[in-house]
Amino acid sequence: MLRPDSNSFGRYFNIAERGTARGNHRFYMKYLFDGIDFRGKTMLDVGGGDGMLSFYAACSGAEKVICLEPEIAGSTTGTNAAFQRTASLLGQTNVQLLPSRLQDYDPGDASFDILLLHASINHLDEDACIELDRDRKAQRSYEQLFSKLSSWARPSAKLIVVDCARRNLFGDLHMNNPFVPTIEWQKHQSPRLWAWHLAQAGFNKPSIRWHSFNSLRTGGRLLLGNRIAAYCLTSSFCLTMEKRR
Repeated sequence: MLRPDSNSFGRYFNIAERGTARGNHRFYMKYLFDGIDFRGKTMLDVGGGDGMLSFYAACSGAEKVICLEPEIAGSTTGTNAAFQRTASLLGQTNVQLLPSRLQDYDPGDASFDILLLHASINHLDEDACIELDRDRKAQRSYEQLFSKLSSWARPSAKLIVVDCARRNLFGDLHMNNPFVPTIEWQKHQSPRLWAWHLAQAGFNKPSIRWHSFNSLRTGGRLLLGNRIAAYCLTSSFCLTMEKRR
């Protein structure tokens, strides 16, 4: 069983926090993966970008991590290069980056202990996401996607979904949100709606946490980590669920 290595963690945070305020990413990782034991586990990171969260899992003792990022197929953004550079600096060989959408991925006989969708659940099918609360065709699209996820999850596997909720003060006022000005609110849904659809696919025990700014640390979480404050800020949430036995 692989075990966390303090040297690996040091190198990881040096990379992850390059050019940003020291400690913010470390605080967020502790918050995001609260209660998750990676040792000897397998993780699927859906829409994982350059793999930074995948590498955190590996440094925490994960045995194998698959990072799906369809944007690297034919991409010139440097995502693949950034992934390879991080893998080399960390000496990690148990994280694999694949240019695949969830729809197209075939894990074979593999299954996963941890499923992560970090800012990606709405991108699985953006058109369907927009209509998810009212259109049966859109609902069927996500039923198929979540059924795939469920079939790959081991009993009691942990599911982590991070995104922005559709409702936001600035969006409702038809104003640009100064904290996240590029968010297209209509392309998101509430965590309760996601939890309901995921429950139909075999996940249970939903828990919803609301984000505050990482720079404010624990005090910020205590004061602003609630639905009302999130509505006035970024509407960011973390939904965790568990695969039924």
